[in-house]
Amino acid sequence: MDSIDELLAQLKAEYEEVQPKQQQPKSNIAKSFIQPSKKSASLIDNLLAEVKANFAEQDAAEELKRQQELEQERIQQEKLKAKQIEALRVQAKEWLTKLDPFSSEGLWFERFAERYSSKLEAAIEYLQNN
Repeated sequence: MDSIDELLAQLKAEYEEVQPKQQQPKSNIAKSFIQPSKKSASLIDNLLAEVKANFAEQDAAEELKRQQELEQERIQQEKLKAKQIEALRVQAKEWLTKLDPFSSEGLWFERFAERYSSKLEAAIEYLQNN
């Protein structure tokens, strides 16, 4: 904006030099043409506000898209975790059927499982950590 103001001031100075001194009242007319009107300033402000609003809208849309992508990723992770737990559950059931309750491992597991609500839950925890 400064360069426009400087250009306008330069044009005004050149115009005043060309005009004879006796025509000073006309310089006020030239001044009104050279200086931006309130209407044009208002249009520029409106345009700037519109551009700013468009950028804010774009930013909000990008943020919403990013949040949706994060939510989809979280859902995928939960599905993957559920599949892993289900696979571990199947593995734990098989392990329990093969476990000899009178072997040293079977006796140890009986004591280990006392802290859990079910032997299956204990077997899942045991297999998950080993």
